[in-house]
Amino acid sequence: MQFDLSFDYRCPFAKNIHLHVVTALRAGADFDVNFSPWSLSQGSRSDGAPDVWNDPAHDADLISLAAAISVRDQQSEYFLDAHEALFRARHDRAIRLITLDEISNVLAPLGVDMAKVAADVASRRPHDVIAASHKEFDRFEAFGVPTFVVKDDATFVRYMSEPSDDPAQSVELITTLLAMMTNRADLNEFKHTQLPR
Repeated sequence: MQFDLSFDYRCPFAKNIHLHVVTALRAGADFDVNFSPWSLSQGSRSDGAPDVWNDPAHDADLISLAAAISVRDQQSEYFLDAHEALFRARHDRAIRLITLDEISNVLAPLGVDMAKVAADVASRRPHDVIAASHKEFDRFEAFGVPTFVVKDDATFVRYMSEPSDDPAQSVELITTLLAMMTNRADLNEFKHTQLPR
């Protein structure tokens, strides 16, 4: 199953779903995933304001996405570990991920070549990738992360829990979600009225 899946490291719901996808992939799930950056700052910018990828005032907002895209594109063997580590750094350790030093402290221990990442981010190539990805999700009127795109149809998912110790549960979750997106496209909204207790 091929799908695109948007992310911004600032979103806890993106963290939950992406950790399930990473867990499922590590368990051998046959998913072909395009991990796609989507900027919360761009999504909430004021009308008439410049696009965040063209505005240096937003570089700190984008640096974690830019670093991740650099790893995804140029050191792909580290991407799943880096992706998980950045989500966990932001949400489990309260690291803001707004400087390259903060990001380096997370990624360098994994083996990521941070000099290569720094050079790529400085070139602003990853910013062009973020722009193209965000604009692609605009085509679907995406409003947040995580948004799946399966067979030219987009679905936002808010899932409340991280993976358990059993990877099979993550495989089942993502497989079930993809089946619903593919086979139940007429189901537009499905939401519990109260949070689980």
